[in-house]
Amino acid sequence: MGDYNFDTIKVRGGYTPKDHNYSVSVPIYATASFEVGEAERFERLASLSEEGYIYSRLSNPTVSVLENRIAILDGGVAAVAVASGMAAITYALLAVAEGGGRILTTHQLYGGTVDALKKLYPRFGIQIDSIDNDGGAEEFKKAIKEDTKAIFIETISNPNAILSDIKEIAKVAHENNIPLIVDNTFATPYLFNPIKHGADIVIYSATKALSGHGNVIAGVIVDSGKFNWANGKFPQFSEPYFTLKDLNGNERSYIDAFKESAFAGKVRLDYLTYFGAVLSPFDAYLILLGLETLSERVQKQVSNTQKIIDYLKTEEGVSWISYPTIETSSYKSLADKYFSKGAGSTFTFGFNGTPEQINKLINSVKLFSYQANVGDARSLIINVAKTTHGELTEEQLKLAKISEETIRLSIGLEDSDDLINDLKQAFREAFK
Repeated sequence: MGDYNFDTIKVRGGYTPKDHNYSVSVPIYATASFEVGEAERFERLASLSEEGYIYSRLSNPTVSVLENRIAILDGGVAAVAVASGMAAITYALLAVAEGGGRILTTHQLYGGTVDALKKLYPRFGIQIDSIDNDGGAEEFKKAIKEDTKAIFIETISNPNAILSDIKEIAKVAHENNIPLIVDNTFATPYLFNPIKHGADIVIYSATKALSGHGNVIAGVIVDSGKFNWANGKFPQFSEPYFTLKDLNGNERSYIDAFKESAFAGKVRLDYLTYFGAVLSPFDAYLILLGLETLSERVQKQVSNTQKIIDYLKTEEGVSWISYPTIETSSYKSLADKYFSKGAGSTFTFGFNGTPEQINKLINSVKLFSYQANVGDARSLIINVAKTTHGELTEEQLKLAKISEETIRLSIGLEDSDDLINDLKQAFREAFK
């Protein structure tokens, strides 16, 4: 459906009703296993000579529709849906650095990602190098080492909405024969398409704006199909494997078996199948429902966000606002370059008060929900340093540019005037 526009694809992409008993809505295939029919067919399925389903830990028709739809929206050749955004990050980074190596990233990431990279990856022989995102492409270029296997960044960072020059960073990655992997969770493919600007792998926490209703935990990995995995730095994609043998018993590599979608193929057959963070068909169905209104939801949320920021500029209890489209932002030029539809619905501001008053502000809101999520249909508020980035040490918080007064808002679909009035009364209560 590549010839259709975004809003058509988000509703119809990756699905043909006649292949599913002409069901208008995507069916939920609530089955663990699939009847193969005959022994010869199993061999064809196992050798990838015939498309079909064997076991839902490997693939499922409902989940496949979701994967195909997101791959089309992103302009990728394939996608793999998994049980959480963290699983998506983990599988992508482990697959690219399999056997050891380094991942080059920034300090401006979700707190759970930062802690996992620091705590767990070195135990798997993968070292992490982190730089300040403000250094731009030149800083990435200086930090690449001989065994660096990928650059990993967020297109809009959590929580401060810091932007990266994706196109320039992609050039640096490709000059060094490594892929650029981006977490596009905050932007969604509606606001930004990383693959068009040089990214090779795109990751989503589908828990957030993709599904948009706070009712599912999920992740997606999208393979652009454009990176050359046979360049000598990634033997895991070019080595033959017994499990990839063809009908004649010849062992094949992931590149042989999957061609341009070798990365997605390896993630599916190795990491999804054997590590097992499988997305259920019911959860895939919920995300498909959310995707159908993605444009409308995000447009309204971006509009609401701008109105609330305009109010916060006048609020004495606010010392600063971090959102890339405002005139005072150092990322304004990047926002103009990449985010013509807006830079998402999540941002931070500095609360001009004491820690006790921060608690009072949070305890006083009536419409904003105090919870660790973003991209929800409901508006959310959270004190970042104590919650979503609570795993970070004082030094890490400083590097991530997160101060104790940082408050993160995720703006939902409520009436903007009601949200503004809710914040006004909460500020009044905080400074009583």
